[in-house]
Amino acid sequence: MVIKEKACLNCRTIYLGDKCTNCGETPSSDSFKGRIHIFKSEKSEMAKNMGINSEGEFAIKSK
Repeated sequence: MVIKEKACLNCRTIYLGDKCTNCGETPSSDSFKGRIHIFKSEKSEMAKNMGINSEGEFAIKSK
């Protein structure tokens, strides 16, 4: 059985499992495009533009 990665529709975190590891919400999509790794959200222009306030792996676009 292959476990697919999902992107949270609330905060865009990419995760495995039933609930988002970042915000705990369940609405998700397994159809997303692009990914970005944020290491220092307070210094990242990309994180600021995307509205991301934490470190982790995020989907750039999800359906």
